[in-house]
Amino acid sequence: MDKEIIVVNDCSTDDTSERVAGIKIDNLRLIEHPTNMGKGAAIQTGVRAAIGQYTIIQDADLEYDPQEYESLLAPLRDGRARVVYGSRFLGRHRNMSPVQLFGNKLLTATTNVLYGASLTDMETCYKVIPTKLLRDLNLGSSHFEVEAEITAKLLRRGIDILEQPISYVARDSDEGKKIGWVDGFPALWSLIKYRFID
Repeated sequence: MDKEIIVVNDCSTDDTSERVAGIKIDNLRLIEHPTNMGKGAAIQTGVRAAIGQYTIIQDADLEYDPQEYESLLAPLRDGRARVVYGSRFLGRHRNMSPVQLFGNKLLTATTNVLYGASLTDMETCYKVIPTKLLRDLNLGSSHFEVEAEITAKLLRRGIDILEQPISYVARDSDEGKKIGWVDGFPALWSLIKYRFID
């Protein structure tokens, strides 16, 4: 498929920039943040730069498998869905801690109650959304609560989200996993807040 790859380097301390600069493939762009601004800010930067019809959000740690892009795009291409989420709980997930599992289930259940949805994995990284629609959401979250903001704003607009099963292999903190249980509170607040405001 025709695609562009936008790498947003959120002021990482590894050699991301050098590695990306050394990759010679068409339609690969590197955008640098001068300071660490958070996942939400990185997504906003990428969305502003995107020119493709659809945007797939991909975390750099490869807990999610890019080989599954085709199955995620298929329902959009054949008109069965406007937005597709990759659900770890419809597919195979490994190494997820009990705290991660509980937090994900709690936030997803809260989403379903507040918005009348029937999602299994609101916090998934794999959100496949038409680029224009994603830009029109006017995202404001700088950190991990961006997942809740995206979902809340889509559901408030009456947009159905189709879930597709995906595979997932979780990292732990020793491998650089940053998100923790405290990140659940801003996400919960975002779900409540965006239920009543846009």
